Amino acid sequence: MTDYRAMIRAMRAKARAACARFAPRITDWKGKIRRTAGSVERAFSGPRAKRLLAAGCAAILLIGGIVYGQAYVKANTVTYFELYRDGELIGTVESKEAVEAFLNAKREELEAANPGVTMELKTGELTYVERSGYKAQPETEAALAMLEGLLDSHAVGVEVRVNGKLIAVVPDEKTARQVLEQIKSEFGGDPADDAAVRPPAVQALAHDTGAEASAQAPKTEVESVRIVEQVDMRRIPIDPGRISDGETLYQRLVEGTTKKRTYVVQKGDCIVCIASKFDISPEVIYKNNPWIEDDLIRVGDELDLTVLQPFVTVETVELVSEIEEIEPEVIVRKDDEMRAGLQKTIQAGVPGSKRVTYRLVKHNGWLMSEEIVDEQVLEPAVPEIVVKGTKVIRGVGTGKFAWPVTGAKITSKFGKRWGRQHKGIDIVGNRSILAADNGVVTFAGRKNGLGNAIIINHQNGYQTVYGHLSKINVKKGQVVEKGEKIGVMGSTGNSTGTHLHFEIHKNGTPKNPLNYL
Repeated sequence: MTDYRAMIRAMRAKARAACARFAPRITDWKGKIRRTAGSVERAFSGPRAKRLLAAGCAAILLIGGIVYGQAYVKANTVTYFELYRDGELIGTVESKEAVEAFLNAKREELEAANPGVTMELKTGELTYVERSGYKAQPETEAALAMLEGLLDSHAVGVEVRVNGKLIAVVPDEKTARQVLEQIKSEFGGDPADDAAVRPPAVQALAHDTGAEASAQAPKTEVESVRIVEQVDMRRIPIDPGRISDGETLYQRLVEGTTKKRTYVVQKGDCIVCIASKFDISPEVIYKNNPWIEDDLIRVGDELDLTVLQPFVTVETVELVSEIEEIEPEVIVRKDDEMRAGLQKTIQAGVPGSKRVTYRLVKHNGWLMSEEIVDEQVLEPAVPEIVVKGTKVIRGVGTGKFAWPVTGAKITSKFGKRWGRQHKGIDIVGNRSILAADNGVVTFAGRKNGLGNAIIINHQNGYQTVYGHLSKINVKKGQVVEKGEKIGVMGSTGNSTGTHLHFEIHKNGTPKNPLNYL
């Protein structure tokens, strides 16, 4: 504490010493100020000084007046615009905004007078030149009145063309696009919403471990939706009476025209071939010609191929995923002590299941093509193990079938096609027809639908059928050997061309021949 107080006393002493050193200088400065003030007082006390003072005051007043005048003029200077239309002076206006407000009001008047129609106001090219003047008075009303007399207007619409063909003119592009989107959504939306335009889904079986297979609904995902044709839209001037609404455009695009067409079946034709030739779905042929059964059509038959031809084709690509059954593999073991044609199952097969994904391409709801894009096995099938006899006895089948035609080519497969059941397969190739296995002829003659036909009983639960023959080389009761010629390929019965219709029956039930050949 003592040191602190000593420090304070030392600092005060230094301050007093400094003041003592500056005291003479401060006194000297005070004297100079007094002498200067006296000199100024003596200078302005004479006549000359008074004249100088008056002149200075006058100069100050003059400068102030000039500054005030300039400020006044500036405060009363008005900025305005010269308005030109297509390069010609119309008049003067107070602002560009006044002109725009005037034009907007005119546009609103046009719309109110023409509801539901897009009106276009033709103003010409308007330009402005900025001007200014002292207390200038732009004649805005006169200029706008002059401009009003030069304005013109007309209705505009948007024409819609499909592949260059004019369909309709609608009020605006928004209306046209809404209609197109509506059409696309009707074919490409939720499958539950448009079941009417979709063929019924194929029901598949799912295998569950330890339980019977149960039906499962397919899952559908829309991959893409597009309009195939080129659709163009363009604004055009038009008479308001020629403008159509969105509903009219929709009807014209979707309904299009009905194309009446008939076709007479020619030699070599088939349902799928005709559909491909006329670029239509086979479903159209079946729908228009309900008399067709088992895909059988004959030369000379007249088919109704009439279709509705919309101006736009909505192509949808769908991915359909469904559970399908896997048929068990059949493993055959031979027994030369067992008579040929006899067999014994030593292990029953158990079906499996798989998820199959198809890509379906449809045009306006009609199925045009399908392909498998993915398969996933969910439950493997358990194979069936069968012991078959190989001991040959005349007239008794071996149970192993040979192709009834050499150089065979399949033209139609077994099963449902476009909603119809085909009980066998159609084959073309060498025209000699051969017995598919040993057996006894139980029928040789003309059969409804099949024309000239042969049925062979293989005396082991199997029968084979041979149809549309031009010639029969065997008779009822005759014993035939596998590979023996029994007839000649032809086109008798309900046939559209030379081919063999071939069936395999097991215990009276038609089977897919491709599983046995």
